[in-house]
Amino acid sequence: MIVITNPSSIANEISIIASLFEEGLSLLHIRKPDFSEVEMARFLHQIKMEFRTNLVLHSHHQLAEDFGINRIHFSEKARKNSHESPARFSKPCRYSTSTHSIEDFNSLSTEFDYAFLSPVFTSISKEGYHPTENLFEALKSRTNNNTKVVALGGINSENIQKTLENDFDDIALLGSIWNNENPIKQFKLCQKIALSFSV
Repeated sequence: MIVITNPSSIANEISIIASLFEEGLSLLHIRKPDFSEVEMARFLHQIKMEFRTNLVLHSHHQLAEDFGINRIHFSEKARKNSHESPARFSKPCRYSTSTHSIEDFNSLSTEFDYAFLSPVFTSISKEGYHPTENLFEALKSRTNNNTKVVALGGINSENIQKTLENDFDDIALLGSIWNNENPIKQFKLCQKIALSFSV
């Protein structure tokens, strides 16, 4: 199960992140699109060293090596820009990306460990962002089995089971965590459901 940071700052965000890791979060995507390089470095510096190998960097990729981060995420736009492709990284990293159609997902190169496919449901955090097609149906046309497909968009405790039953390999949470008054309790609930399905 993956958690993505809220795009804007959240009260007590660093302490919540530490608690999520202590509760067993495996990967945290750092997505702060409005952060400058200095702001990103300041943010990363606050996260304990022991958790940095569990971070996935969405922007300012050049900071990864300095902070011991070995996971890089490419937005759909960045992936299609040859100047930002995985090929430009000399240090071995693990790569993920974002897709918004099964055709896009199926055409990915083998260097991506996993890819978000979204939106599966109406977004909790992004107003007016909802599916234009049934991705459960679309997933039946999957031909790319080298890359794991991760459900994103409107994922919460009520639809995790349905999502995993419909052939998504994993789930990513954003709004269901950060828009909740108790993010840790919500995370533990979602984690319990996801783990019970994978057993």
